[in-house]
Amino acid sequence: MNYKYILFLILGIDVFVLYSQTSELSISYLEASIVYGDISFLQTLLNISFHFFGENDFALRFPMILMHLLSAVLLYLVSKKYLKYERDRLWLILIFVLLPGVISASIIINSAGLIIFGLLLFLYVYENFSIKYSYLLLANYAFIESGFVYLFISLIVYSYSSKNRNFLIFNLILLALSVYLYGFNSHGLPKGYFLDALGLYATVFTPIIFIYLFYVLYKRLLKKEIDILWYISSVTLLISLVLSFRQKIQVEIFAPYLIIALPLIVQTFGSAYRVRLKIFRTKYKTFFILSLILLFINSFLVIFNKEIYRVIENPKKHFAYRMHIAKELSKELKYRGIDCIDSSPKMSLRLQFYGIDSCSKYKLTKVKKEDDLNNVTISYKNIEVYRAGVTKINNY
Repeated sequence: MNYKYILFLILGIDVFVLYSQTSELSISYLEASIVYGDISFLQTLLNISFHFFGENDFALRFPMILMHLLSAVLLYLVSKKYLKYERDRLWLILIFVLLPGVISASIIINSAGLIIFGLLLFLYVYENFSIKYSYLLLANYAFIESGFVYLFISLIVYSYSSKNRNFLIFNLILLALSVYLYGFNSHGLPKGYFLDALGLYATVFTPIIFIYLFYVLYKRLLKKEIDILWYISSVTLLISLVLSFRQKIQVEIFAPYLIIALPLIVQTFGSAYRVRLKIFRTKYKTFFILSLILLFINSFLVIFNKEIYRVIENPKKHFAYRMHIAKELSKELKYRGIDCIDSSPKMSLRLQFYGIDSCSKYKLTKVKKEDDLNNVTISYKNIEVYRAGVTKINNY
């Protein structure tokens, strides 16, 4: 069997699905803040994409989709160290592209997709090239994204454990530089966000896979089967759980460090499965099938998320609500001949991406009255999710 054809098929379907999602989502306020806010590495990538493809939804999502595709290839290459069988690597890639957190990181403009790609690139370079390339890569990370601070902390612990003095000093310098450039948010009073953090991780991975990940990391510690990948994932998980006692954690920053531990999960599960006789493999097969079913269900919910509006009473409670409305609203306003309007600061920034500027000629306000002809309504699956009134302002 030619496994590479199957790999290309998995990645091809994955990219096609992600591409189809570019037309289903609107730019969110946080994404618009990256596009029009202070200069950053992500903003630079977006500007390059806009230069080639124009300022549209595809160009907005393209950098994240590309990084996701490259991350999948890097994960496949990195996993060769851990997974002996080609079919295990294919299962790994399938699980990777089905994870709800990975799907979100593949199309939402935030730090998650960048960090996943950066971590996998570092692991690949560290394992396959001269150490000087790892030094160069890490030095660049210090200026690219604040979320790499946890990579530096993990590598400090790893360097200390492996008695690598030069690597330890280098990462201490990068840690100090990162804290100097971005700060380190660890303030707050104990408010019980620990369970919230576990819930967020369970959402990113699905509960079964997250619990098994926790088990794998702990088991490898007891058996002293720990390497640089284990340190990166375990140290960051520990930091996030400690911080969760005082503050809400940014799951898009911490989750990528656990996502890259997938090769450890597949390796541990595969080893436990194969050492047992066939008659004793039933519970492992059940665990695997159940996990895969939950992954597919969660993936379908993420991809076909607008169907959820049919079963919830308050549209604002939809997990993707902040990434809906704006595009359809801009089309309706343009249909009415309106190319500028006064709206809330967040909506105004989102509408700017779709060619609706801010002005005082018209005003957009949320209303509850259903029969006003000036109302603008947005519906998905025949369910109304947004209504606002458009008022023309006479400035005499």
